[in-house]
Amino acid sequence: MSRQLLAAAQAVRGVLTGLSLSESLDRTPPALRPAAQALSFHAMRQLGFAQTARALLVPRRPSDRLTEALLLLGLSLLEASQRQSDGTAQPPGTPLYAAHTLVHQIVQAAESDRHTRPAKNLINAVLRRYGRERTALLPQILATPLACWNHPDWWIEALQQAWPQHWEAILQAADQPPPMTLRVNVRQTSRDTLLERLAHAGITAQPVGIAGLILDRPLPVRDIPGFAEGCWSVQDASAQRAGALLPLQDGMRVLDACAAPGGKTAHLLERHTLRLTALDSDARRLERVDENLRRLGLESPDVTLRCADAADPAAWWDGQPYDAILADVPCTASGVVRRHPDIRWLRRAEDVARTAALQTRIADALWPLLAPGGHLLYATCSIFPQEGESQIQAFLDRHADARRLPAPGQILPGGADQGDGFFYALIRKPENTAL
Repeated sequence: MSRQLLAAAQAVRGVLTGLSLSESLDRTPPALRPAAQALSFHAMRQLGFAQTARALLVPRRPSDRLTEALLLLGLSLLEASQRQSDGTAQPPGTPLYAAHTLVHQIVQAAESDRHTRPAKNLINAVLRRYGRERTALLPQILATPLACWNHPDWWIEALQQAWPQHWEAILQAADQPPPMTLRVNVRQTSRDTLLERLAHAGITAQPVGIAGLILDRPLPVRDIPGFAEGCWSVQDASAQRAGALLPLQDGMRVLDACAAPGGKTAHLLERHTLRLTALDSDARRLERVDENLRRLGLESPDVTLRCADAADPAAWWDGQPYDAILADVPCTASGVVRRHPDIRWLRRAEDVARTAALQTRIADALWPLLAPGGHLLYATCSIFPQEGESQIQAFLDRHADARRLPAPGQILPGGADQGDGFFYALIRKPENTAL
């Protein structure tokens, strides 16, 4: 257990120094990765609480970041064990240990690493003190928004301004692990057939959307029948909406402008036979698009993958207009913090304006590439209006020939289909471009 705790703390340290949790976990030995992921995800979801508790108990932050990470991990896990003892319900998948065992194993983890070994007595004293004084400390800790909501202050304030009726529910949803949702590859099988196959394997699921299945409990991909044969992909219910929102017909020329990792690209190709270009500025991420299309049996001479910047069509566009464009533009990813809990700690308030400016450049660059009568679907996994509704209103003001059509607009996380936060706007270019 101490090895797992140390691996998780190393992942937490990565986030404290600016790395994404995925990057940090990629450096974890494979045998330790599943446990390290569960532990570090819990730490991210409770990081505001742990940081506030640590500041009360150790006013001066440890200079060694791994020592700090072990303290934060230990405090978040110790609080979970205390809440369990109090009879407080915990989110599914919360790592739970007896308090005395946890403290002992955290200290053992500190002892095993040369960077944290000098601080093992400090770690032991802080965790034991928290266990003794929790009742007195808890009101002071929870008096701060950071600890109460486990999000940075600027994030909380932004949601309060944007969603005065919903901000609390949005923050609460962010700390709940998301469901595991599959998208059935209708070129390989039907949803009913896959449901029967899953039931035969003892896996229950509920239909969602046009091709989705929400598993009653998440499972490792290798334990779900049909993955290797390309029968399904993992894709959130909100993200699956793009496949139905963009009006397509077989034979159309289509651009997926920010395609990686390829979930929406694949969904379009599962539903229609298209002349499709999948574009992304990151060559490594574009490789994942290729891998996904191969597994799903969707490769075709009519499908082209290209590494290029969507905001600079002069560098890659062949001059032939597209019948439809999917612009799933880069954003703060504020709508997917349930499945990427480190995002809230890596983003800064100024990032919202920065990504909004990038989205503006991409949307304006893509609009001339759309054929008259064509459709552009603007999508982002954000819940900040600057990246969604405000962005589209400004786009419509700049482009007199743009006509907005019905689409979901802002989707808040944890709704009826249990999906992530997302925004969709469907825009049509009239046949008569002089209008």
